Amino acid sequence: MAAQPKQRHLSVGEDNGSWRGLFEAMASPCELLCEASGRAEAQRLTEIVAAETWRIEDKFSRYLPGNIVDQVNSAGGRAVEVDPETAQLIDFGVTLYELSERRFDITSGVLRRIWRFDGSSNIPTATEVEDVMKDVGWHLVEWESPRITMRTGMEIDFGGIGKEFAVDRAAALLRQETSVSCLVNLGGDLAVTSKPKQRDTWKVGIEAVNRPTNMPASLLNLQIGALATSGDARRFLLKDGVRYSHILDPVTGWPVKDAPRSITVAADTCIQAGMLSTLAMLQGKGAETFLSAQDVSYWCDRG
Repeated sequence: MAAQPKQRHLSVGEDNGSWRGLFEAMASPCELLCEASGRAEAQRLTEIVAAETWRIEDKFSRYLPGNIVDQVNSAGGRAVEVDPETAQLIDFGVTLYELSERRFDITSGVLRRIWRFDGSSNIPTATEVEDVMKDVGWHLVEWESPRITMRTGMEIDFGGIGKEFAVDRAAALLRQETSVSCLVNLGGDLAVTSKPKQRDTWKVGIEAVNRPTNMPASLLNLQIGALATSGDARRFLLKDGVRYSHILDPVTGWPVKDAPRSITVAADTCIQAGMLSTLAMLQGKGAETFLSAQDVSYWCDRG
């Protein structure tokens, strides 16, 4: 049975010469900044962004019964035929799996059964990790688009790419609807649709991991393009003075060692920026070396 629609709200107001639309999605505060001609246009553009973000959340959230992710995860070993959009995300996940040498894996979401990054000292045992790792590994999945088959106990999880995908989808819709410059920001992952005309740039703050939230580590001037951030500023475990990041290595089932606290990458699209920031995190102490070889702008914070 499909989940009932959520009660959702958005608001629009003026903000320093532009318009700001606010809503919540994907457990994050979301916003649209735009150079709209007035409230009515800002409202319409915000509704476009919110509707597309909520559509993607409803379709791909692992928490909602009845959607395509739930159908795949509850199939009990049976093959499930997916739609083209879902197949596109799966194929992108496969690409990341291969590029990362198995360290990005859309089947690794089941590790949440034992890892709960709530700031506590509750570290799972080696036996618990070993047991859940039996259900992790894309190489165990049968995928011949559009049909996917997973054994009972395994799951797919688009949490590592879903928000960035939503940013790019919303930005693409805005470009079809308007020529005014817009900035789509979904929980810190963002994209600018076109160069602003009422200002030189959009100013974007990068959060510092060891400062108050209103004190950015850097203030960037963004005319066009996208940013994405990976990090453990709010999700971690701490035991005996050792901090365990929520960035898990699907090969071992344990947090990546010596990873930066935060990485932000600039790229043409948000999903590209997110891919690079995540792959860099998975490199651990080699994150900066990896990013330097990609010829992109990045900001790395080791706290």
